[in-house]
Amino acid sequence: MKEILKKLPQYDYLYLGDNARAPYGNRSFETVYRYTLQCVDWFFRQGCPLVILACNTASAKALRSIQQNDLPVMSSSHHGTNRVLGVIRPTTEIIGNFSKTRKIGILATSGTVASESYLIEIQKFFPDVTVYQEACPMWVPIVENNEYDKPGADYFVKKHIDNILSKDKDIDTLLLACTHYPLLKPKIAQAAPPNVTIISQGEMVADSLVSYLSRHPEIEQRLTRKQARLFYTTDSPEDFDNHASVFFGNTVRSQRVALLEY
Repeated sequence: MKEILKKLPQYDYLYLGDNARAPYGNRSFETVYRYTLQCVDWFFRQGCPLVILACNTASAKALRSIQQNDLPVMSSSHHGTNRVLGVIRPTTEIIGNFSKTRKIGILATSGTVASESYLIEIQKFFPDVTVYQEACPMWVPIVENNEYDKPGADYFVKKHIDNILSKDKDIDTLLLACTHYPLLKPKIAQAAPPNVTIISQGEMVADSLVSYLSRHPEIEQRLTRKQARLFYTTDSPEDFDNHASVFFGNTVRSQRVALLEY
């Protein structure tokens, strides 16, 4: 959201953190799909015509099913052609441009790795690129517990960087395929060789959204423009605000909401 606001500050934004049930990374496909669908439905009920799944795991495990099976029904019930987008496609469309050796490493949650979404999508756009994956299950808890800049994080960062780089000495690009991982970027850069490029997704997703809205005026014209920024969480607002302010770079004040169960 921080990067999107830099590119598109004129619109209204609602942000929902499903903190009561996060992290999604180790949950089953069915559970992630159900949780994500509830979140999307909540956004539609607030009048949002466009929803972006900032979570890589949700994008990997739920986006396609929602787009193909649920969106037609949900859009009709909410009186408009709504859209749901993810963060994997915008990344895989350009990730190959960063690698000279054509060897790329993906650092992600266990769920994202198991989905093989990055392997499949990068192959479509850059068939000459070899992709390696590494699940980093401890990284999200480290960030969630505000240990991302502490010495205790060093072991787990170095462990996974060493693991993925051992798969191919020619890997020259590492993608941080989780919204939490950029907070670990300084430690990741310290653990990786200087010739390895470390990429966060925020700017890629923001650029892709700019392009999407220019190509879809039927959606863009439905977006409201009062520059509102509203934050919601499914758990403790106080805890959410503390964490969200770190990510967002500004003070966040959220409200708690309850999602509908299916």
